[in-house]
Parts: sequence; structure tokens; C-alpha cells
Amino acid sequence: MGKDLRYLQQWGLHQAILTSLKDADVKERMCVHWNNVLVAGNLVTRDANRYSEDPGVISYGQHSSYFRCNEVCKKSSFDLKEESHVNRRSEILGTKFSYQSTALLFQGLLLPFFGIRLAWRLALASLRCTFCFVRCTQVQVHSVISRVQKTLHGSSDDIGWLQCTPGVAPVEDGTARFLEVLQGIRNGEHTLPNSYVYLLIPGLFSNLGPLYFVSTKKFFSKMGLACHIAKIHSEASVEHNAWELKQYIEELYWGSGKRVILLGHSKGGVDAAAALSMYWSDLKDKVDGLALVQSPYGGTPLVSDILREGQIADRETRMIMEFFICKLIKGDMQALEDLTYEKRREFIMNHKLPECIPIISFHSEASVAPSVLATMSHIAHAELPSLPLPGFGSRESDVQGGRKVPVVIPVSAVLALSALHLQLRYGEKSDGLVTCRDAEVPGSVVVRPDLKLDHAWMVYSSWKKDPNEPDACEMSEALLTLLVELGKKKQEQENEEVVIHTS
Repeated sequence: MGKDLRYLQQWGLHQAILTSLKDADVKERMCVHWNNVLVAGNLVTRDANRYSEDPGVISYGQHSSYFRCNEVCKKSSFDLKEESHVNRRSEILGTKFSYQSTALLFQGLLLPFFGIRLAWRLALASLRCTFCFVRCTQVQVHSVISRVQKTLHGSSDDIGWLQCTPGVAPVEDGTARFLEVLQGIRNGEHTLPNSYVYLLIPGLFSNLGPLYFVSTKKFFSKMGLACHIAKIHSEASVEHNAWELKQYIEELYWGSGKRVILLGHSKGGVDAAAALSMYWSDLKDKVDGLALVQSPYGGTPLVSDILREGQIADRETRMIMEFFICKLIKGDMQALEDLTYEKRREFIMNHKLPECIPIISFHSEASVAPSVLATMSHIAHAELPSLPLPGFGSRESDVQGGRKVPVVIPVSAVLALSALHLQLRYGEKSDGLVTCRDAEVPGSVVVRPDLKLDHAWMVYSSWKKDPNEPDACEMSEALLTLLVELGKKKQEQENEEVVIHTS
């Protein structure tokens, strides 16, 4: 009874200790140790009871019984401990195997679901790829269609934009008076005064043609008139040339004491108009008139069609033009860009021409007849080297001096094809480079002669000259004479207004 009570007390203490412990591993070790202690105690108690009932065994080797009892207890404790570890490992392995079996079974059941999800993802990926491909194809097709439409549309909405702009000053037709003055000049009536300095301003690519305005200058010099050709880099930008012309005009004015009258051809007229627009406060007492001959004041469709962005082969075309202008002739690409409709619209809106100065706009129409395709233009002279030639009948050789050979190219044929292109595509009359409507400056006196003159006719003499038609020198004199008349009329009107205001 006392043993049972003591056992219960020990078991209660053991349970209290286990309850206070929180670590599961420590609890497990304490439980195994306590079971070993109880088993060893039971074995010792059983042996003690057996030896107490047999006194002979006790008297025969008490020490050996004691050691044997200890050995038995240790062996039993070791066996029980080993058995407990084996059982514990078996339980863990069984639990792990059971968990793995359950997981495998669960994964096996979810395998169709995984297959469906994978198939769904693959389907979505293929749909995305298909959608992206269709979208890219659609964008490319739309881009190609847009480029084709922009290329075909060209400059249809830009030609003649100046006349459609609200608020611009109307033009005045001076063709009749111009033809009268021209007829008088052909009859020997030269009324152009020598009280002015006449400045001729060449156009684009004038540096490639050494005969540009040369015959006109000689014609004026024979009449005793002060005439100069502006030495500017025609392949430079409009603003750059405007600054150079401003300085050139000031030098002529201060050097001669005479006011200057300007005549600009093609881009030269645009450069001269830009100089007056930007520096009128410095030039208003030095310039008395401006004549623009075949100048793309509003822009030109050929340059705009070549440099327009967003059309077919726009990058390749621009690269070719940059190579030609920048590399070959050492020019500025901005000179060509300044003649597009976009740049001209921007410049004209920011820089207005002065209204008090007389301005003449001259434009013509090129012939597209088949006979023009054979017309050659004289653009330069090539000097041949001196060649020694054997002299007949003498011992010494005669030396023949160098000769100048005219350089002719089919400029008129190229301009005739260009004019035909503009007429068929846009239905516009042109001189091959500039349409008639784009050459008219708002508020100017417009001269529209009924003559078939291409863009190069004013500066290069034709190889097939017709003596019954006026040449470039006579046309230039007629334009400047008409410009002087307009200046006198404006001066008389201003004087009358001053008299009226003072009275």
C-alpha cells in the first residue's frame, strides 16, 4: 500500500513536470526516461521480493546478486530504451509514409486540373501572340496606307495657300504696262535712271553656274548703270543670306551714295524679301524697290514633296539630298528646307513685308511641247588648254591658244518635264519649279506675260535663240523700269497725303 502511494506521488510529480515543459522534444525525452526508471524500479522490486522469500540465495553471494541485479536493470533499461526509439522511428516513418501517400494521392487527383490549367495558359499565350501579331500587322498596314495616301496627296492643300489666307492684301495686275515698257525697250527706248544701284540676287545653286546674271550685268554696264551681282552663298539658309544681303546693301549705299533697287531670281527673291522683312528698320532709307522673278515666295511643291516626312521612302530621299547638297556642293540642307510650304508659312507669319515699298512679282509658264525636249541651255564656258600644232612649210611649230567652248545641258528639257508633272498631278501652271500662284506676293504688282518661259530662262541664254522674242536682259530692264515707275507713284501719293494732312 505504501509502495502504491509512493508510485502515485512520483507519477503525479512526473505529470506536473511534463505539463510545465513547453518544448515537445524535451517532453518526449523526459517521458522515455521516466518509463525506463519505472521499469527498472519494478524489476528491482520483483527481484528483491524473490530473494527475500529464499534466504539461502541471499546468504550465498550477496555481492554477486547485487551486481547481477544492476546488470539486469541496465540491460533491461537499454533494451526498453532501444525498443522505445525503434517504436518512435517506426511511428515517424509510418506517419511520413502516410503523409507522402496522401500527398501523392492528392497530387494524382489534381493532375487533370493541372493539365487543364496548363492548357488554358498555353491557349492564352497563343491568343496573346496571335493578337500581338495581328496588331503589329494592322499597324504596319495602316502605316503603309498612310504613307501611300500622304505621298499621293502631296502638296494639293498647300499650293496657293497665300491667296486663301484671310486678311492678305490683294495683288494688282501690271502685265499690260510691263509689255508696253518691254516693247519700248526693244524699240530702243531706255529710260532706266542711273540714280540707283541695281543689285541682282541669284538663286539656288548659282555657284554652279558662273554665267548666272553675267549677260544682264554686262547689258546694264554698257548703258552706264551701276549694276552688281550679290556675292552670297546661295546654298545657305534664307536667314543667313538675309543678313549677308543687309550688309551688302549697306556697303553699296554708303559706297555710292545711291539708293538700291533689288531684283532677285528664284531663291534670291526669297532671300531679298527676307532681308527687307527682318531688317527694314535699317534698310528703309536705302532700298527703293524689290522685284521677285519666279521666286517661290509661298513655297514650292517639288521641294515639299521631296522633303515631306511620313511619305514613302522619305528617309532615303532625304539622305540622297543631304549627300548632294552637303557633301558634293558644300551647301546647307536648311536652304532647301526653307523653300517648303511649312517653313515659308512659318516665316511669312513671323516676318511681314513692309507695305510702303513697291514690289513686283513676276511668274511665267514653261512650255511642255515636244520640241522643247531638244532645247539646250548655255550655262558655262570651258577653256581648252593650249595645243601645239605643227606648222606646214616651216620648221617651227605654231602654237594655238586656248579657246572657250560653251557648256550646254538640257536644262529646258528637264524643266519641261517637271512642268508637265506638276500640271498632270496638281493641275497647276508652273515654270518647272515654281507654280504661278506661289510666286505672287500679297500686295504686289503681278506680271503675268503670255510667254512660254521656264525657270532657267531668266539667267541662262537658250542655245536656240529666237530674235523675235525678248531676252533676259531686256526683261530685267523692263521689270526694273516698271519698279522705278511704281516707286515714283508711291512717292507722289505719299506727298499728296502729307499735303492734305498739313492743309
